[in-house]
Amino acid sequence: MTTLTPRDTPGTRDTLTRDALTVLQPGFTGTTAPDWLRRRLGEGLASVGLFGRNIASPEQLAALTAQLRAEREDVLVAVDEEGGDVTRLEVRTGSSFPGNLALGTVDDIALTRAVAHELGRRLAECGVNLNWAPSADVNSDPGNPVIGVRSFGADPRLVARHTAAYIEGLQAAGVAACTKHFPGHGDTAVDSHHALPRITADLATLRERELVPFRVAVAAGTKAVMSAHILLPALDPDLPATLSPAALHGLLRAPVAEGGLGFDGLIVTDGMEMQAIAGTYGIERGSVLAVAAGADAICVGGGLADEDTVLRLRDALVAAVRSGELPEERLADAARRVRALGAWARATATGRDAGTPTPDVGLEAARRALRVTTTGTYEPLAVPAHVAAFTPAANIAVGDETPWGVGAELARLVPGTTTLTYGPEDARAEQVLADAGERRIVAVVRDEHRHGWMASALDALLAARPDTVVVEMGLPQAAPRGVVHVATHGAARVCGRAAAEALVAR
Repeated sequence: MTTLTPRDTPGTRDTLTRDALTVLQPGFTGTTAPDWLRRRLGEGLASVGLFGRNIASPEQLAALTAQLRAEREDVLVAVDEEGGDVTRLEVRTGSSFPGNLALGTVDDIALTRAVAHELGRRLAECGVNLNWAPSADVNSDPGNPVIGVRSFGADPRLVARHTAAYIEGLQAAGVAACTKHFPGHGDTAVDSHHALPRITADLATLRERELVPFRVAVAAGTKAVMSAHILLPALDPDLPATLSPAALHGLLRAPVAEGGLGFDGLIVTDGMEMQAIAGTYGIERGSVLAVAAGADAICVGGGLADEDTVLRLRDALVAAVRSGELPEERLADAARRVRALGAWARATATGRDAGTPTPDVGLEAARRALRVTTTGTYEPLAVPAHVAAFTPAANIAVGDETPWGVGAELARLVPGTTTLTYGPEDARAEQVLADAGERRIVAVVRDEHRHGWMASALDALLAARPDTVVVEMGLPQAAPRGVVHVATHGAARVCGRAAAEALVAR
């Protein structure tokens, strides 16, 4: 007869397995819940992450979330819906809301709160109750390849006040905010989807810059905070923040009196299959280290979206507890925090007052964010033009499936307008001129300052056709040029519409 230790008694074993499932936030493929996912919800899984591949329409999304709640009423249904360039709700059309940089440019706190509330209202109406937003990163490096227009700006206090307003608006609509990417991804020149970024700022700089918005976010009551896969030697010389007890337990959780931020909500990791973690530690080892460091929920599913991934991570966590590497109490505490947020979301949904819909608030914000610079005599577009879209590779957070630009909106206002895309290999002025013929040219760029090929093509085009209109839909770091220069501060669909309206205005 085998003697069972207290840790290995059947009841304890079941609790341990349930807790390991509870801390996972996995993804899946398809627009309906697969059988394996529904089964795991019955076994303890408490969160699901949705991506663009899971969303076809608001009606379909509502049916999907109802499927999930039929298995578990308090399930957390999360999505990465920042608005602006990063949209999952409108992944195939482009967002009805401008992103953070546009809101920061307007700098109207009430407008930011209203945009976040309307976005949250739409998410809640579809059954989504956790949004991996807002980005509270201070975009202090203009060359940042992954944040850019996803940040409210480069001023920590501006970022802080808009982060707070966004949290308030979103959570008033019944959707938990997950402020990211702690302790700040704005001063990186590397995309953590591809490699491990390193920020060399000292602790004093971090406290005066990166941490300012997060401190305000905690005070504003953000329900969750997402960790960043970045190495900050001032905090931890060896481990990225997601895996660092010094960053999560010692800074984010520590009481304010001890120099911490005093956060008591849910700590969620950024996607564990991102190369900053997967390429250095592996997702199983990374997940164990993250929970041990203080993370409560493991986000995985953007790239790995199958049952095998869930079982691998579950078993890795269980094995780590049994070996003594991961304290059982730490895993239980993480699971408790997940369930607590699920209970909040369920109670909030029951008593939620969505308020009056404000469907045009995103377009209003996009219009107010435009900055138009005219350098010569400009005749508004009244006849068909040729739109030359200089298109860089999209980062993984944005994705290349979401349309952007002004072509479609301009063609709606001026029928006959054409659009062609030009990349690094074919962005030659002579080709654009040949394609345009006698028509006016509207050159659309995205982060011109980061792409030498784009700047060179624009140089040659403007030399040949000084009457070219330039629309910058990324970070407007390069000096305005062209007969008229329009900075949209983002590439959302509403930003394209606002720009097109400005070009035909009389």
